[in-house]
Amino acid sequence: MSQSGATRIVVVGGSAAGPKAAAKARRMDQHAQITIIQRSPDLSMASCGYPYYVGGFFDDRNQLLCTPTGVVRDPKFFLNAKGIDALTETEVVAIDRAGKVLKCRDLKEGREFEVGYDKLVLATGANPIMPPVPGIELDGVTTLQSMRDADFLRKIRDEREIERAVVVGGGLIGVETCEALELAGIQMTVVEMLPQILMFLDWELAKLVENHMREKGSHIVTENPVAAFLGENGKLTGVKLRNGTELPCQLAVVATGVRPNSKLAAEAGLEVGKTGGIVVDEYMQTSDADIYAAGDCIEVPQLLTGQKVHAPFGDLANIEGRVVGINITTGNHAKFPGTYQTGVCKVFDYTAGSTGLSESAAQRAGFETITALTAAPDKPGFMGAKTLIMKMVSDRKTGRLLGLQCVGPGDVSKRIASAAMALQGGLTIDDLCVADLPYAPPFSPAVDNLIATAHVLENKMTGRMRGISAREVRAKVDAGETPYILDVRDPVEYEQMRLGIGEVLIPLGAIRKRMDELPQDKHREIICYCKISLRGYEVASLLEAHGWTDVKVMEGGILAWPFARER
Repeated sequence: MSQSGATRIVVVGGSAAGPKAAAKARRMDQHAQITIIQRSPDLSMASCGYPYYVGGFFDDRNQLLCTPTGVVRDPKFFLNAKGIDALTETEVVAIDRAGKVLKCRDLKEGREFEVGYDKLVLATGANPIMPPVPGIELDGVTTLQSMRDADFLRKIRDEREIERAVVVGGGLIGVETCEALELAGIQMTVVEMLPQILMFLDWELAKLVENHMREKGSHIVTENPVAAFLGENGKLTGVKLRNGTELPCQLAVVATGVRPNSKLAAEAGLEVGKTGGIVVDEYMQTSDADIYAAGDCIEVPQLLTGQKVHAPFGDLANIEGRVVGINITTGNHAKFPGTYQTGVCKVFDYTAGSTGLSESAAQRAGFETITALTAAPDKPGFMGAKTLIMKMVSDRKTGRLLGLQCVGPGDVSKRIASAAMALQGGLTIDDLCVADLPYAPPFSPAVDNLIATAHVLENKMTGRMRGISAREVRAKVDAGETPYILDVRDPVEYEQMRLGIGEVLIPLGAIRKRMDELPQDKHREIICYCKISLRGYEVASLLEAHGWTDVKVMEGGILAWPFARER
């Protein structure tokens, strides 16, 4: 305690979780002595907004630091508005847990000093993962992790002197950075070492996003990591890939992920987990009862698998910070149980989002899965509908929802948000089939896409529909198999867009009169589809009623086809 008897609360880290914890603590205890210690010059940075500042969606950098009413959150703001001392450009170099003292260094003046605490909050964030390849120190190789990085890339955007750039990493930040720089007229290439971009999606949805990025002018390279950064006179001139390909460029943004910045905690003897994150309990308390941690420096449970994960999301950092602020002032009452890893990102005119587990992640976790993939407009056509491609994952044994992925130009975020709450409520597919969601033509179809996808999944679970993915269809064709592939759209649609994989066109309206044209072997595999495969399902039901025994519906129809088409 201080001489006045007030609790001394010190927060190390001033990005998201730290200031949130400090602000909540102040609201809970108006007498506490609260100090924020921040290594960088800025406080409460909206780091998720960096790509959009770089991309020119707004021009005033202070908007990344403002309150909702437009006041910049600088040390003066924290002192005057909240009674919180904020020491910027100050580094905590060590924690003396026995003496409850922090050893600090003023980065501007070089002087060292000590700060005592009664309760300590670690919100030290995460550090970018830098691939161990030659040339990474060259001028022109950067990250997008800090305000300084954002300022650097925004300057490049505004000067418009760079012609080519490479983004190393196809995750959220990589994809968002690609868009930001592409909008500045820079020819962009994304290099990803894994088989796909956006690993939170299953391959078929990630491929649709990749195709959209290509349509916008970006180049995407997968399964071919960076082997070296090339340069002359200390400046970047290109990127060399593992297969020997050289990509000329004047800028490379490394976006290969982040790891928890837990060094200070580890050196103080606090427990650090397998992910590298500080271990905390549901109260955000570390292995020291007087030290709490929140944000990108910790690990938390994945609520579907129980496994500890590193979940560096801005929304979670704020929620965790609030829990900390309550518990350091009133005792351990508030809880943060863990995460479903819900996320969403903008990709040019597309949105990509997910919550819970993808099919591949669920299978790795030991679940027996069943899925449904749909393509449909996000509202009636007369209200300016845009397409959504959605994949729902369920536990085959219990019917419990395990995850939802959604991509497309339509309203993705609303569906992901609804599914996230369904996960939190432990809902089953049967529950989702009768969900009461808001409906009006400006906002959704009468049966919302989320509910309609649950209907498809219920049909599969009960055996009323047999689905097949576009990837499985493509594999059959490539392997020389000869399923009867039936396109049931009308001739105009067929002339405008078609797959060109040996399909036969018989429109839905003509199928009853032309059944004699279908395979007479009633056990021959037939695969039906249309634009979104709603008509494909109608035809499959009809054929099964007339004795065909192996009829499948290509889920998502031609709109979800992730491969090249004939036209």
